[in-house]
Amino acid sequence: MFSNPYLNVVFSSSVVYIFITIAIRIFGKKELAQLSVLDIVFVLLISNAVQNAMVGSDTSLQGGLLAACTLFILNFTFKYVLFRSKKLTHLMEGEPVILVSDGKINDSNLRKMQITTDELLESVHEHGVHSIKDVNLAILEVDGNISILSNDFQKRSLNKVIKKKKKGNRYY
Repeated sequence: MFSNPYLNVVFSSSVVYIFITIAIRIFGKKELAQLSVLDIVFVLLISNAVQNAMVGSDTSLQGGLLAACTLFILNFTFKYVLFRSKKLTHLMEGEPVILVSDGKINDSNLRKMQITTDELLESVHEHGVHSIKDVNLAILEVDGNISILSNDFQKRSLNKVIKKKKKGNRYY
């Protein structure tokens, strides 16, 4: 494309970076924080598949370092632009999605986000909540994590404070 092979590496790396970023956004935020074995294998294979597209026939140390440097600069710049632009941030990251409200699962949002009931239950249990019925609110955050708010957590926290106060207002 360019007569200078290093410009080819910079251009190709930039195109691959933008493509992968958009593809991850299109195929869902769940992949960002909840990687399964299949997801990790997929990411490794994608990185291998696009390596040649970035560096072409230039397998030199300089070519690899230039591709890596280009990716670091693009990533830094992209994050800075996202930090400055709420519209672009909303477009790229989306909005949090309610999965459970007042102990009731929102099945349509689970299907839309491609989260199984078992995955939701696992997250609920990881937050120390025993049952979906005890969940006040479960939200799939824009980073792919699931946040859980429950009365059970509030009761346990309050009990800890009460126990500490009973020991003479000393906090251990």
